[in-house]
Amino acid sequence: MAQLPATSEREQKILGIIETARGKRPKFRDEQITMAHGAGGKATHSLIEGMFVPALGGGELAAMADAGAVTVDGVELALTTDSFVVKPLRFPGGSIGELSVNGTVNDLAVAGARPVALSLSLILEEGLGAEVLRAEVAAIASTAREAGVEIVAGDTKVVERGHADGMYICTTGIGRRDGRATLSPAALRPGDRVLLSGTIGDHGTAIMLARGEFELDAKIESDTRSLWPAVAALLDAVGPQLRCLRDATRGGVASVLNELARSSAVAMLVDEASIPVEPAVAGAAEILGIDPMYVANEGKLVAFVAPDRAETALAALRSVPGCEAAAEIGEVRTEPPGMVLVQTGFGGRRVMDQLVGDPLPRIC
Repeated sequence: MAQLPATSEREQKILGIIETARGKRPKFRDEQITMAHGAGGKATHSLIEGMFVPALGGGELAAMADAGAVTVDGVELALTTDSFVVKPLRFPGGSIGELSVNGTVNDLAVAGARPVALSLSLILEEGLGAEVLRAEVAAIASTAREAGVEIVAGDTKVVERGHADGMYICTTGIGRRDGRATLSPAALRPGDRVLLSGTIGDHGTAIMLARGEFELDAKIESDTRSLWPAVAALLDAVGPQLRCLRDATRGGVASVLNELARSSAVAMLVDEASIPVEPAVAGAAEILGIDPMYVANEGKLVAFVAPDRAETALAALRSVPGCEAAAEIGEVRTEPPGMVLVQTGFGGRRVMDQLVGDPLPRIC
């Protein structure tokens, strides 16, 4: 990645104004829930930080991590839960069944835990075809085998016709924390490198194609896959020099970087030219007028690594199937704290903020 220039005095003044405006803790003042509250952007964070965390307590929940830490008789575990309401049920490269397993496994993986077992809850709509259900059960079973996890508990509910878009899936996953993983946003240090495990925006774009929202003669498939092999490779290669991990799902890579910059009180500077994007995805994003950095992924992670181990970590990522296009895209800075800046291809800089909602709802 090319050397990124320092921030000018004028830029610092402008960024200081933005930083002050963003520094206040989110409060939930909305009178009703909208689709934006489930999109992973600012509206989601105001709901979580303004309502859920104060009511349900701090600790692990307040950290807003992908999985919470649990210790049982000296054994360190990670626990996560998720719901899947993707529309349509099947899309290029995957389905709601595959997504429900991989999405849960990945939340455990980026917490530094080897996935062990899942529970599965199915909410089925009256009138759902038995063959459709059978196909998704088969997808769940085969994806779980591939990810090395066992389905150990479950539940089934049926709701009236027209109330569930076919089916929704809820999962809970448990994993055993890897002793080499000391992952935390608090571990981020100035100079740490930001790595991305592959091309961005594939999943969200595949969903748009499946919905027929625009005409594009291109084969784009979801990137849904287990991220544990990538995490294991990173731990093998750099161990404690791996600072923090996140999977870039709702809100894309941009939301992940903003969440971590804010929670860690660091700045991040991203080199736009270094971000890997498939040409078809870039074209689709241009047609819709959106930045691929905000488009959802289901098989990509963002890794923060000590600068002297970045090349080793990048080589380890590229050795994992599905991560061949991994790239170093930026670095951690000190100023302006809590913000993400992008070095553009034209030599200037812009702020990459979180969106209020998501331009592509119901993608997971």
